[in-house]
Amino acid sequence: MTNPYDDLPQDRFWRTAVADVPPLQISGLWQPKFRVKRRTRIVTAGSCFAQHFSKALVARGYRWMDHEPGPDWLSPEQRRDYHYGTFSFRTGNIYTPRMLRQWLSWALGAETTPVEVWETGGRFYDPFRPAVEPGGFHSPEELHASRGATLEAIREAVTTAQVFVFTMGLTEAWKNRATGVEYAICPGTAAGAFDPAAHVFVNHGYRDLMADLTACLQLMARVNRRLNVLLTVSPVPLTATASGQHVLTATSQSKAVLRAVAGAACQGRPRVDYFPSYEIITHPVFGGRFFAPNQRSVTAEGVDHVMTSFFQDQAARFGSEARARMNDTPGADDEDAGDETDEDLRCEEEILAAFAPG
Repeated sequence: MTNPYDDLPQDRFWRTAVADVPPLQISGLWQPKFRVKRRTRIVTAGSCFAQHFSKALVARGYRWMDHEPGPDWLSPEQRRDYHYGTFSFRTGNIYTPRMLRQWLSWALGAETTPVEVWETGGRFYDPFRPAVEPGGFHSPEELHASRGATLEAIREAVTTAQVFVFTMGLTEAWKNRATGVEYAICPGTAAGAFDPAAHVFVNHGYRDLMADLTACLQLMARVNRRLNVLLTVSPVPLTATASGQHVLTATSQSKAVLRAVAGAACQGRPRVDYFPSYEIITHPVFGGRFFAPNQRSVTAEGVDHVMTSFFQDQAARFGSEARARMNDTPGADDEDAGDETDEDLRCEEEILAAFAPG
């Protein structure tokens, strides 16, 4: 060997790993740190794209855990509308590391749960998951009881899971100026009333995001030292931005910082890994083929390619498992995995599109 590049494998060079390979045959983007088996207890949380991940796991017979399934008498449509089965607990979307840190701190007793409630038209909404109860709660007491059930579900999920998948989606958020708590969405959009004296915009930078994510990892490790954490970054662009930038450049900044944080969080932590769903969907080598005409929604082909890469890279590292009987959910088969439309997903941020001019 005359220099460190003499004996590197083909996937370390752009020409042999990318330029000379048809885009859909590019492989080995992920070298997983830990094995995810069919019987591994997996919980998911995060942005809208995390919903694709859980649906694909269920469709392929993997053990995705739902710790807050809801009442038996709800119809499938009602379950979706009330955010049951969207994630492993009924928090709605958790877009930022700060939001996850809040939920974990409340659930695990590290911080006191806020009592703040939004009232609109005589109905009551949870500022930290305003869309989970269509039409709002009957009373603050009902709201707090429901939130308590979600906190219990989070406790159970974190303490019993083997893999925690968290998809980071945004750096932008709104918080309470006095208490510092971060909201799921800007007050006055999904519910509540906006007050410039009480509500302030924040666009988290690298240091704050890294501190929040590190705190999340520490909180979970305290109650479950065997827990593996798989980080992803949502490839879905921002619906809207309050940063003062063009939404395209605001998206680039947000995703770049989140990606940097995810990569840094994995360094020196054998139980923390990053899966490149963001790169698979957004990289120019794929020519934008995985986005719908609105250049925002990810197509079924894109979701399927992401999950195919996930399972192929797991098999390349740890070997293949025998095929399990498919999940009993109607339509849950490999061909249907990832076929859900935007209407099937529950994304609080989409509400902001209604405020676009014209």
